[in-house]
Amino acid sequence: MKTVIVIGASGKIGQAAMKGLGNHRVITASRSGEGCDYRVDTTDKASLRALFESVGKFDAVISAAGHCEYAPFASMTEEQWDATIQGKLVGQMNIVKVGLDHIENGGSFTLISGILNVKPMPEGIADATTSGAIDTFVKCVAYELPRGIRINAVNPTVIEEAWSVYGEMMPGYQPVPGALVGKAFERCVDSFITGQVIFVDA
Repeated sequence: MKTVIVIGASGKIGQAAMKGLGNHRVITASRSGEGCDYRVDTTDKASLRALFESVGKFDAVISAAGHCEYAPFASMTEEQWDATIQGKLVGQMNIVKVGLDHIENGGSFTLISGILNVKPMPEGIADATTSGAIDTFVKCVAYELPRGIRINAVNPTVIEEAWSVYGEMMPGYQPVPGALVGKAFERCVDSFITGQVIFVDA
């Protein structure tokens, strides 16, 4: 049994991720903290450090967190770009950077990207750009992590449980069951792969 921290556990992807972690001790965290064990702000390294120190020993971190703004490129504001870059990209990089000082030898990080960097949709430019950056970050930083620590990313399409929220924005996309996304997270935590992007798409 591993101790796994799931950041963004209160969201739809976080809930999906936990479907594959039944054999492990799961610690939950989110920005609001509602319904979770801890509250954490991934854009604040001190907040992440406090989380990891409070948990103590842990073997894996799953990130299902990352706020994105949606708007046409021509009208997207600097504030919207910054919110997405900090929330989805920098925040997840912070998880890895700070987490390296606390995670057990041979541990793993699993980040979340998203299908829009390979299947773009209108008004999804910020999400697509940061998702592509996360996929690249994972592929490259895997070569630099010490102590046998692994890192991967799950790149899912929209899940069935969130279709009511995103369906109108994504005509022609086929949602997948959250349990299938959970299997991808399970593989990242329990296998030996590293530097991989696991696509979950129909």
